[in-house]
Formats: sequence, C-alpha cells, structure tokens
Amino acid sequence: MCNFYGHKVAKMNFIRLNNIELELGYIAAIEELQELINGFNYGKAPVIRKKNESSYEVVPMHWEFIPFWIKTMEQVQQARRQGIPWLNASSEKLLESKMFRDAALKRRCLVLASHFFEWRSFKPATKKKENKYPYCIELNNKEYFFMAGIWQPFTDKETGETMDTFAIVTTKANALMEQLHNHKKRMPVILTEKLAEKWLQNDLTEEQIKEIASFQLPANDMVAFTIAKNFKTSISPLEAFYFEELPELIK
Repeated sequence: MCNFYGHKVAKMNFIRLNNIELELGYIAAIEELQELINGFNYGKAPVIRKKNESSYEVVPMHWEFIPFWIKTMEQVQQARRQGIPWLNASSEKLLESKMFRDAALKRRCLVLASHFFEWRSFKPATKKKENKYPYCIELNNKEYFFMAGIWQPFTDKETGETMDTFAIVTTKANALMEQLHNHKKRMPVILTEKLAEKWLQNDLTEEQIKEIASFQLPANDMVAFTIAKNFKTSISPLEAFYFEELPELIK
C-alpha cells in the first residue's frame, strides 16, 4: 500500500513530463509540496491531469477517493471510523470494481512524488514479536517521479461542497519491495515519463489501462534506507537512521 509519501520540489517553479513543462509556482497546490504527506490526515496534494487535448494541469486534490455512492461528508467520516481507507486502488481491481471502473476509464491522473514511505516487518532475536521498521524509498538520480492515480469528483448533497478526490494505484511488489513491504507485498505504480504521459491520454483501451496499471518499476531503479520510527512527527522525516538489529536488504 502507499499511505505516506512526499516531495522535495518545493522550491521549483516547473516540473517536466516527457519534455512537457508544467508550472507549479502559480497554483495553490504549491502549499501541499511537503516532505511528508500523511494520507490519514485527508488533506490535499498536487495531482496532474489532462486539461484538454493538448495540455495538462497541476491541481490540488483531496487524497481519499470518495465512492460515487457516498452522498455526504458525514458518511465519509463514518467510513473512516470503521477503518475503511480509500487512499489506494488495486491495479488488479481497477476495471472490475464498480468503485474504480468509471474513473479508471475516464479520469486517470498522475500523483507527483519524490519518495514514499513503507514499513518492513522483522523479528529481532531478542524480541518475542515482529517489529516494524520504517523506510524511505526514492528513485536513483530522480528528483521526482509520477505515480499512477485515478480521480473522482465529489459533491456533499447536504452542504453543496464540491471537491476532486484521488487514489494512488498499487500493484505487486518488485524484488526490493517484496523484502521491504514483506507481508502484503505491494507498491505504488511508479511510471516512466513515457508511460506517465500515456496514462493521461483519453483513447486508451481497457487492455492498455490494465497493462500500464500493472507496470512494475525495476528494483534497480529504486533505493531504500531506514529512517527513525518517529519520522511522522520529526522535523527531518527523511533523515537516515540505522537499526543495528535489522539485516540489510538484498540487492
């Protein structure tokens, strides 16, 4: 799964998508360019979507894909209290699920990131139970990358409030993430720039959508390092931290 990620591009005015320049500085989304975005805060984050046939836009969206059958924010709050997360969308279910199918066909987007966070489970010899160790995962020689996403408009039928919501698409873990996210063995769908631009096109067939949604970035393109267990409240969440009892990942 992918419930925590972040950016290191806050001081940039532009990003590039397959040689297409996208402006960041003039949009409200710049306020959401943070080193740590906690999905369970249910805030906004910058998302790239197609504006028209020849251009794209970067817009702030609510990170929590609210299904079409939800009519009010009170129902959203109730789902949260029941522990129902809507932060991710499984690539295997995109076109089979009533919740995701329409968005997968018509409203695909890209989620801008510089890194994401995940936990590795390991039982030290001195412990009776497994401990969870947090990692930060980045791409080699990439300041930012694009995760596949889908988005959904939402209108609160009681208040009239409207907002666009999104989920990050996940797929089976690659060789690195299998060791790290070693129970559920999932990872976000991180796309090459070519695939990222293709993901936004309106003329994709269902087979093309399935193919891109199941893309697995090679493990060699990624680097992972341990961070402090309190990284979610730290002023330096990306600072590396060494756990003596934890064996190294196999490269």
